[in-house]
Amino acid sequence: AQGKVNYVGDHVAIVIAETLGQARDASEKVEVDYGVLSAVTDTSTAADDGQQQIHDIAPNNVCFNWPFGDKAAVDAAFEGAHKVSSLELINNRMVTNPMEPRAAIAEYNSGTEEITLQLTTQNPHVHRLVLSAFNQLAPEHKLRVVGPDVGGGFGAKVFVYAEELVVGWACRKVNRPVKWTADRTEAFLSDAHGRDHVSTAEMAMDENGKFLALRVYTKANLGAYLSTFATMVPSYLYAFLLAGQYTTPLIYSEVKAVFTNTSPVDASRGAGRPEATFLVERLVDVCANDLGLDPAEIRRRNFIPVDAFPYQTPVVQCYDSGDYEAALDKALALADYEGFALRAEEAKSRGKRRGIGLSSYVEACGIAPSAAVGQLGAGVGLWESAQVRFNPTGNVQVFTGTHSHGQGHETTFAQLVTEQLGVPFENIEVIHGDTAKTQFGMGTYGSRSLAVGGVAIANACEKLIAKGKKIAAHALEAAEGDIEFAEGNFTVTGTDKAMSIGEVAFNAYVPHSYPEGLEPGFDENAFFDPLNFSFPAGTHVCEVEVDLETGEVEIVKYSAVDDFGKLINPMIVEGQVHGGIVHGVGQALLEGCRYDSEGQLITASYMDYAMPRADDVPSFDVDYAPTDPPHNPLGVKGCGEAGAIGAPPAVINAITNALNVKHIDMPATPENVWRAAQSAA
Repeated sequence: AQGKVNYVGDHVAIVIAETLGQARDASEKVEVDYGVLSAVTDTSTAADDGQQQIHDIAPNNVCFNWPFGDKAAVDAAFEGAHKVSSLELINNRMVTNPMEPRAAIAEYNSGTEEITLQLTTQNPHVHRLVLSAFNQLAPEHKLRVVGPDVGGGFGAKVFVYAEELVVGWACRKVNRPVKWTADRTEAFLSDAHGRDHVSTAEMAMDENGKFLALRVYTKANLGAYLSTFATMVPSYLYAFLLAGQYTTPLIYSEVKAVFTNTSPVDASRGAGRPEATFLVERLVDVCANDLGLDPAEIRRRNFIPVDAFPYQTPVVQCYDSGDYEAALDKALALADYEGFALRAEEAKSRGKRRGIGLSSYVEACGIAPSAAVGQLGAGVGLWESAQVRFNPTGNVQVFTGTHSHGQGHETTFAQLVTEQLGVPFENIEVIHGDTAKTQFGMGTYGSRSLAVGGVAIANACEKLIAKGKKIAAHALEAAEGDIEFAEGNFTVTGTDKAMSIGEVAFNAYVPHSYPEGLEPGFDENAFFDPLNFSFPAGTHVCEVEVDLETGEVEIVKYSAVDDFGKLINPMIVEGQVHGGIVHGVGQALLEGCRYDSEGQLITASYMDYAMPRADDVPSFDVDYAPTDPPHNPLGVKGCGEAGAIGAPPAVINAITNALNVKHIDMPATPENVWRAAQSAA
């Protein structure tokens, strides 16, 4: 804070001590003379006249006002529409809540003038870049950033936080290692929060329920300061996904991003795509109700047909592949959609109400093509790097610039290498999260690790195989063109001559008889920069039972059919789907971050901030409807965020269906559901 504290949790002073107890005692000696300012905490009114000005450079607390699309054409389509459906909705603020709070350890080597930072980070290399280039903590080659076994991230650990810079400065100042760890209350107060949109959406339709135009006005809360990727989330990652799975020809959106006296807001699992999907899928259900159509039928009428791919949307994105109707059909069958009416009648006989809700989502993943983000003003490329090193003794080390903190990369990447090189799984070590070991990388977010980082690993393996063919051809006295490679062995076509890849690797390090002009060693580096995003998609179906007397909502059945392309490890993918759905259910039913009128966070502990537990969710029925993405050599699309994107609208659509109400905002707590039920009655 420079002269003014802008939110509860803002940084004012630091205390360095031998123990935490000493530091806390010493902090009581710090005297701060605070004045009193009125607080701005409400997203919808933050830019109103008369509100307290937070930053002088942002009049009326507006960071940006971003219109996108042909407004005149959209307005004309609305004027000629047969029917217009509209909806006002809130996408509730969330605290991301990874299991492990943020922490940082910094150590300074005065002899080499090097700083080593151990951080709870999802992208050590980006942290190194920002801390060196922008914060000038140390030259890039003098700064080592390590992300060890990080306990979850979900987006909140992508960003550069003040504490990380401060411990780096402090370790050099005192020439001692310095450690900082957030307690849970500090995490609630100062971690970047997610979501927090207030929107109005309108859809113009013809007499057959075909979508003619979509018009969206959104106010997005950025908090008190701009976090690392804050401006991208409610703009490019949100507005560019408003087409959803539909052929809506005209879309206009206007996003007003505002500052408030709250913790900064940035990407949280899904990052803009959950917000876009919730708005579109809730509005689609309202359209269906207004026209008297089944929610599944109105989706069918407006889906992008399978023969239309690649499909250019009116909001920049060009979808490369998909079969949305196949996923819908499979999901409806999995959910026994046709049998719902009987189940609803049975529940009614017990005094309960059953509802069923659909959500057909699409997301942009594999972040990101450098050319695309460069056009949007990004300061970095979003390729990924890999090194595959085959050691003389036969084990393989895989160095990746992505970061694993619960996703299972160590397993998936090792499987990928086993499949390509034929090396036993147990002989492969995946190394990540250390800028001293993997020189370059862009980290983990946006479901990019396999779709981008995995391809880089595969490319490095292909380079190894190509070099191996040269070595094997020399050793087997054959032409290089006659060498084939499969299941870990190089063979000469039409003969029984063969060498294992382990023997080839040994020859590369002991080159007593070796191809002239070929370098010794058996390791290769590769980069991959995708030509386009990948576009996972799917349909989720949620069935709920509502107790009208208490407002309690029970999810009795949840079915998900997703298109992730090729599955390398189906068990890990299913785990990601389960976790994402629970994340989305938490937002839909339980999680709500609330500030009072004075700027105090009143949900700053697990006593007041509800998180989903095992008894809040049923078992999930999961299946897949894969299509092949033409721009990805592995045929993969990404899976880590899909559940958090598809679940919230599916749950809320089910509740509104059960209560026969137009809308209920998230979180649909028992109190909110009870009030909605009473108003409907």
